[in-house]
Amino acid sequence: MNRPNIIYIVCDDLGYADLGCYGGREAGFGRVSPNIDALAAGGLKFTEGYSNSPVCSPTRFALMTMRYQYRLRGAAEEPINSKARKSQTLGLPPEHPTLPSLLRGAGYRTALIGKWHLGYPPAFGPLRSGYEEFFGPMAGGVDYFTHCASTGDHDLWFGEEEKAEEGYLTDLLSRRAVDYVDRMAEGAQGGTPFMLSLHYTAPHWPWETRDDAHIAPELAKNLFHLHGGNVESYRRMIHHMDEGIGWIMDALKRHGLAENTIVVFTSDNGGERFSDNWPLVGGKMDLTEGGIRVPWIVHWPAQVPAGGSTAQHGMSMDFSRTLLDAAGVAPDAACAPDGVSLLPVWRDAGARIERPMHWRMNHRGQRALREGDWKYLRVDGNDYLFNIAQDARERANLAPREPDRLAAMRERWEAWNASMPPIPEDATVSLGYSYKDMPQR
Repeated sequence: MNRPNIIYIVCDDLGYADLGCYGGREAGFGRVSPNIDALAAGGLKFTEGYSNSPVCSPTRFALMTMRYQYRLRGAAEEPINSKARKSQTLGLPPEHPTLPSLLRGAGYRTALIGKWHLGYPPAFGPLRSGYEEFFGPMAGGVDYFTHCASTGDHDLWFGEEEKAEEGYLTDLLSRRAVDYVDRMAEGAQGGTPFMLSLHYTAPHWPWETRDDAHIAPELAKNLFHLHGGNVESYRRMIHHMDEGIGWIMDALKRHGLAENTIVVFTSDNGGERFSDNWPLVGGKMDLTEGGIRVPWIVHWPAQVPAGGSTAQHGMSMDFSRTLLDAAGVAPDAACAPDGVSLLPVWRDAGARIERPMHWRMNHRGQRALREGDWKYLRVDGNDYLFNIAQDARERANLAPREPDRLAAMRERWEAWNASMPPIPEDATVSLGYSYKDMPQR
């Protein structure tokens, strides 16, 4: 079989139930995500898929390397912030093998369109970690119209050069993705496949739709946008992204590439202020389910049967590892992946792979282990035990009733943690807002 093309779509801070295919409600303007819903209907939906972290840049380290992010110093930042702009250590080391570098070495064309957030040039950057082309912001968040980061610095890059381009960022990314498919189509038809990482900033703050250019000036020094936004504008931001994904799927069909192109859709972590995480509790920065359980959709008509749904567990690094497997490319033996291939589940939604998953956070001293139906969780020094299959909302703490199970899972988490580098003492936690800004549950 011809090697598949790959489009790896990662959005930013999407809630578990924001999409129609995950139970999301319609907005005042209608369906929020019809094109993404169509990907799910035509492919496989994971109901218990997770991100490697509840915050953006650590997940992106894992997604790129197919390994636990804790192995790299830059991923200890929660997240990398703009102060790292001149850092020589806070980023993805160019010498580390990545999904795009391995695919490129095997003959794939590679591009990143969208958010990088893994360190700044000259020490780091997409072109140093396997991508031939890059268009997008380097920082964690930028204004959708001025394309300035929270520091006020312009942050839209073409390769390793900053260059201004007018337009609403979500649409700029979508249109450039269509252009990339158009340019790669002839090669793909002739046997040279491509991998496009399409990493939207939507629906990350600031809360700006296509019609909100007038509010950009007031956000120049306040990208967190603590005084604005609402559920309707948030849903509109998702819808703009969804429209762009529709344009890209149309381009694949126009070139006869849709059948053998893998399109994966997910989020870097759980939802933020205006998101819908129902029935989960918590969100971004939390190791409760709402911070790490995210949509995962796989669309590959040539190999993945339509209309499938699976409760198979998997993390960001697993999906990246699976893409490498689907392309028939071996991992680097010197940096063996922690991620496991879920390809058997992609092909047969009834298949199951045992997949214990571990997390830790400097923020609030959090830790978690998911094994089968059970989850061990620590937050602020308190240990909890939940049967997630029965209680995805994590309200019924079974630790007092199952002390032996709690002790065993805690011991297994400790053993895993001992296999990872410790959290550096100088690692930082960057919070955009606190209880002073808005009430928490």
